[in-house]
Amino acid sequence: MKLSFIGNGAMAKAMIKGAIANYKIEVIGRDLEKLNILNEELNGKLEVKKLEEKMDVEGKVLILCVKPQALKSVATFFKGRAKALISVLAGTNLSSLKEQIKADFTIRAMPNLAASYKASMTTLTGDKGFKEESMLILQSIGKTLWLESEKELDIAAGVNGCGPAFLAIVAEALADGAVKEGVKREDAYVLVKGLFEGFAPLLENSTHPALIKDGVMSPGGVTAAGVGALEEFRVRNAFIKAIQYAHEKKIK
Repeated sequence: MKLSFIGNGAMAKAMIKGAIANYKIEVIGRDLEKLNILNEELNGKLEVKKLEEKMDVEGKVLILCVKPQALKSVATFFKGRAKALISVLAGTNLSSLKEQIKADFTIRAMPNLAASYKASMTTLTGDKGFKEESMLILQSIGKTLWLESEKELDIAAGVNGCGPAFLAIVAEALADGAVKEGVKREDAYVLVKGLFEGFAPLLENSTHPALIKDGVMSPGGVTAAGVGALEEFRVRNAFIKAIQYAHEKKIK
């Protein structure tokens, strides 16, 4: 199967780097020079095409990775009916996508930048006739979760889409805390990287995050003191609000 990426921004590049081992890929964009640079980065494994009027998309699997506001203008270049359209456009609903681009099946997907390391957590929803195929495609860049509604997808995007930025703040804050207490900056970053690498399998093999916390926190111990500080300064509530605000921003 060949995947046709429309756009070559940061998310498109991340997905292409993750999927290229499993699929033939063509990338279609407005700037041929940038497309050629991307192709050179990937050792010439891509087909690159400049977006042109009356571009035939009949039977193709399109991965739409343009800015949401560019949807209408990009759609005017296409003719024919695609086999499937997988869109990663934030806040652009299925009805808008179907109105602009003809396809047998339309899917919304929300990957994240870890796609370039085949470690994205991608949520999907849309036409169930292409559910299995779309999940297989997105599994080439990490894990997938099919959701039953666009509302759920928009909420989940605050976790898997925005989450890397939120976790980056956590990582930076932990490192800053170590530096404040006297650890060298470079050593603090090594500590935090090791912490995150070790936390992933802990979470993977736990039925609930609280069990990890309880396993570390002994009565009156140093972890209990730190958790108390986090609760005192309402860190938990701040993260809950972050998801809420991200969701509200998406649906405006």
